Amino acid sequence: MIKDLLLVGSVPMDTVQDVFQTFGAKLGKFLPAMPDGEVGPRRHWISRVHYQVLALHPDLEVVQQPAKDEEDREHIFPRNARDSWMFKVRDGVDQILFGERGWRLGYAHEAINSYFVFKTLREKGLLPKDLRFQVSMAMVNSVLPPRLFPNVADREKVIPGFTQALRDEVETIVSKIPNEDLAIQFDCSTELQDAYGNIPGFPADTAIQRNVGQIEAICPHIPSKVALGFHMCFGTLGGWPRFEPPDIGGAVGMANAFVAHSGRHVDWVHIPLVNTLKDSFYAPLSNLQPQGARVFLGLIHNMETLEQRIAIARKYVDDFGLAAYCGFGRVPPPELPKILGDHLKAVNAS
Repeated sequence: MIKDLLLVGSVPMDTVQDVFQTFGAKLGKFLPAMPDGEVGPRRHWISRVHYQVLALHPDLEVVQQPAKDEEDREHIFPRNARDSWMFKVRDGVDQILFGERGWRLGYAHEAINSYFVFKTLREKGLLPKDLRFQVSMAMVNSVLPPRLFPNVADREKVIPGFTQALRDEVETIVSKIPNEDLAIQFDCSTELQDAYGNIPGFPADTAIQRNVGQIEAICPHIPSKVALGFHMCFGTLGGWPRFEPPDIGGAVGMANAFVAHSGRHVDWVHIPLVNTLKDSFYAPLSNLQPQGARVFLGLIHNMETLEQRIAIARKYVDDFGLAAYCGFGRVPPPELPKILGDHLKAVNAS
């Protein structure tokens, strides 16, 4: 995994073919794996799961959904955290279980279809022969942040069943896509909020204990031939960053814990970095313990200070690749050419 760039995931274009033919064709030779852009409803990340999966579950009730738009049309994706979906478990239900094992969450269906397009374009020479296909999925606690459940006890009734459903999706994906062609990345945003104490009632000093269980339940079952990565995220709902911590220590600690508890080799870890030139923000990178994983730092933004920020980061971590702070799902599509250009500039800057 000695590559210069990582694409975190979402690219808001119309089709996966558009993503592969633009970002893939230009950046493919620098990437360890190429995502399909999470096009369509997936560009809204966990909100797609909320309205396509949770809102339709017979044992869950919708308490709140995003407010309608100015034309009184339904709005299925929230504008900010206050506008998000909220749920309760129906009375008398002790545990939420998900049917259609291996397919219910939609990740496997989309991945298998996108892989066919990826493989076809790679065979035609548009994409490098050694490029893997990247499937990005939100980790359990990110899909089910505490804010979704007015009664926090309801969340505990959903987590075990959803964890099993996500593990089933992974098993379907690795059984249908050649493992040597595949990379799986787990996106972790709520986990970072937890690491910094930004979730009411969840103290930061016990955040790792609350979050490693999901890693232990899923990652050891991913075959060793499949590349595995983690994307740490400050979140973009309502604007990026959703919160700006005093330093990167919380993300480093959580990343170290995930690598240690994965039960297998981790191929990359992505750490987001905000636009600051303060050494104290970057200093905790010296505590990063990737255990052989390629480190990608989310420095591709605010390009006028990119080289300065790279220089500061190099004081604390010897070798790393570059990435954006997050995927681009909430970015207006007209900005995509600039984002692509920024990634090409970043290759030269690194």
